[in-house]
Amino acid sequence: MNIAIVGLGVIGGSFAMGLQAAGYQNIYGIDINEETLLTAETEGMIQKGFRDGKNILQEMDVIILSLYPSQIAPFVEQYQSILKKGAVLTDVTGVKAAIIEQVAEVLPRTVDFVFAHPMRGSEKKGIEGADHKRFIGANVLVTPISSNKETSLKMVEKLYKDIGFAQVTRVTPEKHDEQIAYVSQLMHALSVAVTNSAQASEETLIFAGNSFQELTRIADINTELWSELFLNNRLALLKSIEQFERELNALKKTLEENDEEKLRKIFNQAAQKRREWY
Repeated sequence: MNIAIVGLGVIGGSFAMGLQAAGYQNIYGIDINEETLLTAETEGMIQKGFRDGKNILQEMDVIILSLYPSQIAPFVEQYQSILKKGAVLTDVTGVKAAIIEQVAEVLPRTVDFVFAHPMRGSEKKGIEGADHKRFIGANVLVTPISSNKETSLKMVEKLYKDIGFAQVTRVTPEKHDEQIAYVSQLMHALSVAVTNSAQASEETLIFAGNSFQELTRIADINTELWSELFLNNRLALLKSIEQFERELNALKKTLEENDEEKLRKIFNQAAQKRREWY
């Protein structure tokens, strides 16, 4: 099986390392950065690297697109005429419905595109941050579409399991976007808002403990990527933000009214839910 990874950043590089560690032999990389390709070749992540796909994609059985959301459909459109018949494409992006709609307009019928989202990202950028061990025990969401073949879905799911993912779950693209808005994008929005608060000062870290450190960790954000993720899923994210605002206002009201009973009720409800989750 010939596999090409397009985009050898943190996630693409980690995939290359994971596939090599799992025993896959024919792994190739495509990236516009010459130094990135040299690093990937030198460290044995890939067999060979290419600046574009024109001399390699026609031979690839699986193509993993580790690209920004805005780059996926244009890439497919650019190379649609040379993709190998029966090839399986897959992505790793954190938004689905909008990207699926864009890809559907340019995807040739001779190939299959399995949309997936590995739930193990990183605030780091570049191949230097690649580490396939981040995938061990992680979850991945696969969002089937009507044109997918079962064999293609199982092939992509096997790749994830082979590189260490513990749980593979199939969900609809709509359900994916709705839940990711809550569990991921809202968390990043909160982290950014807290970090940008006017209350932050040069003395902040004197008073900060682990909770502050953990909450603000993901504010060290890839601005280009997360801007695209937010805007491509803006309606679902707006809904999550509005629901959060209602809960925060309910807590705020207990302080305004000095209502200890309601405040404790809110705390107990959250504590019980957290225990049920973990």
